[in-house]
Amino acid sequence: MAGLPCIFIRLTYCNLRCSYCDTEYAFYEGTDYTIEEILAEIKKYDCNLVEVTGGEPLVQKEVFLLMKILCDSGSNVMIETGGSLSIEEIDQRVKVIMDLKCPSSKMADKNLYENISYLKQNDEVKFVIGNREDYDWSKNIVDQYKLTERCDVLFSNVFSELEPIQLAEWILKDNLKVRFQIQMHKYIWNPAKRGV
Repeated sequence: MAGLPCIFIRLTYCNLRCSYCDTEYAFYEGTDYTIEEILAEIKKYDCNLVEVTGGEPLVQKEVFLLMKILCDSGSNVMIETGGSLSIEEIDQRVKVIMDLKCPSSKMADKNLYENISYLKQNDEVKFVIGNREDYDWSKNIVDQYKLTERCDVLFSNVFSELEPIQLAEWILKDNLKVRFQIQMHKYIWNPAKRGV
């Protein structure tokens, strides 16, 4: 869905503390909204694509009802989750984008690998890669769990740690069946800008 206009619903709090986190403000900052208020905000935009993200959106149990209501209203709904909490109860109409945390994140021990069994064909597993160790680790996990046979797999570079060209060259050299991804908004706008 990269490159398409999208409404982001960013939920507060995260149970992880990744070394490269670029949304630490989402740990505690935010404004309380009811589901009805969120829906009213969404209606202000002529956009059908909605992504629920965080922090870690699955920490807030109301997120499951929110996603169901969004799907029922005709929205094309995605959720981005850090992969440490169960995705089992997510509405089947929602596209799951699930991170598997690499070693340099300092959170790899929090990965909930049982989640892989709940992934659908149109879901995505994302690896945010900061160095060669992360890359080799990610290749091993993709192979071990046959992820490319299950869903789309994305390899993305840690913005301030690994140059995109280096990651792209590794992927090409190894002929991996993964999608290369960058944080496009950080190249269009100031990398520290919120709300884009």
